[in-house]
Amino acid sequence: MTDVPSNFYEMTITDFLKIAASSSHVPGGGNVSAVVATLGASMGAMVASLTEGKKGYEEHQAANSAVLKAFMAGIENLKQLTKGDVEAFDAYMKTFKLPKDTEEQKKARAAAIEDGVKKATLAPMKICRQCLDLMREAAKLAPFGNKGAISDCGVSAIILEAAIRAAMLSVDINLPAIKDAAFAADIVSERGRLFAEAEELKTFVLTHMRARW
Repeated sequence: MTDVPSNFYEMTITDFLKIAASSSHVPGGGNVSAVVATLGASMGAMVASLTEGKKGYEEHQAANSAVLKAFMAGIENLKQLTKGDVEAFDAYMKTFKLPKDTEEQKKARAAAIEDGVKKATLAPMKICRQCLDLMREAAKLAPFGNKGAISDCGVSAIILEAAIRAAMLSVDINLPAIKDAAFAADIVSERGRLFAEAEELKTFVLTHMRARW
């Protein structure tokens, strides 16, 4: 493991930025994208919190409560995925230090590298999936969320979509190193689906947001 704290959420923003701007390999793109995503999710949660129990939104309380719960759970999951991304990358880097003096060692090292790069690819992919789930919640909220804060529903959608595209770069950079062609093809296919749905969801949220101004 790296000697950089794995729980970035217990750091001050200033300390986090200092480490992010340093020569340390963590926090890297996937970690930073996940942290940014929690901020995007927090904006959706804020809109839902401002809708919860408020006069004029009585008919939407059940749906709003479900959305708020999903946002808060998503934030907590992103915290865990941030840590998981750090751990997966560290584990992958360690595979290159494995011995390769004999043929048996070379085979074991190659297998470990392949397994490591797959896990280092799946970690940011999980971040992307969670971001998309949260964008779906923003889309549920946009048509009825508190009108006075509805712009922040749009902020949520924009940040979450950006986090998907940013975290996906940590996926893309690993793909050339993956020997398993079927695995890589599945990742590429899912990437396309994620981008397409994220774009649709963002457009939906922004359209409903502006219609309520």
